[in-house]
Amino acid sequence: MQVLDNTSDLAQLPQKCVLSVGNFDGLHTGHREIINTARRIAEKNNTKVVAMTFDPHPVAILYPEKTPGVLTDLGYKKALLEKAGVDYLVVLTDSKELLKTPPADFVEKFLVAKINPTAVVEGPDFNFGNDRAGSIQTLKKLGSKNGFDVVIVPDKEVRLSTGQIVRASSTVIRYMLESGHPADASAALGRPYRLIGKIIPGRGQGRKLGFPTLNMQKPTQVIPAEGVYAGRVQLADNCEELYHCTAELPAVFSIGQARTFGQENPLLIEAHILDTDTPLAPKKWMAMDFIEHIRKQRKFPSEEHLSKQIQKDCQTAQKMLTATS
Repeated sequence: MQVLDNTSDLAQLPQKCVLSVGNFDGLHTGHREIINTARRIAEKNNTKVVAMTFDPHPVAILYPEKTPGVLTDLGYKKALLEKAGVDYLVVLTDSKELLKTPPADFVEKFLVAKINPTAVVEGPDFNFGNDRAGSIQTLKKLGSKNGFDVVIVPDKEVRLSTGQIVRASSTVIRYMLESGHPADASAALGRPYRLIGKIIPGRGQGRKLGFPTLNMQKPTQVIPAEGVYAGRVQLADNCEELYHCTAELPAVFSIGQARTFGQENPLLIEAHILDTDTPLAPKKWMAMDFIEHIRKQRKFPSEEHLSKQIQKDCQTAQKMLTATS
């Protein structure tokens, strides 16, 4: 996949490409259906798939106080889009002026003049232009006028653990993670939610209790709700390796402030590897794939009580991970 991060490079795009514009945060099942559709059209027309995204999120540019949490940083997003079948990725990093462009000008003076797609593929809730004034129907009308097709891909629906059926969206996924429901987030993502960050020294409390942990520096991504989780870990020397790896090491995750040891502790993001017999080579980065929620965090009356609970958590996590392997 070729990445273009300057509008002056757009001349490198193939003529009559198939384009999709969006933030693609998380690259969930709905996003991938859009890319799959674009891929089929491109292959039929013997052309390429182009995705155009924004960094940072458009809301962060226009309304910083309303900035949503990030599910996938730009590096991980690139890796996921390439895997999904995108040939060219356009990353707009300074797009305030473009985002404030009236819808008709956005299409005629930018999409047509600089990209000239044969088709644009989007979901039904696509909006564009100044104040998001352009809808998918606006795009269809402008497409007819300017010589490109607009293909609308229906929303992708997922069934949650409650039996409720919802539309897969980045907003729903953020809510599921922040409310401690990683399995439901995974259903919408089509894969486990992956948190990526640097490994930092811990305080040694886990090792003292007999459950040594790897500690993650607080990442820029959405952090799941405080609690204990079953998951899988992958270790690497740099973050780029973690964009492509398959997490392998079964683990118990703890996100919380370790209130058993006091009330003023910072938020800790920890992973205890369940296979303690396997020696681990020192690494600098860690990926945590969240599989299931085990329990909420709580303060224990003593370190002994906490140690016994961690042992139970390990047993529960092992069962959960075996069932989902």
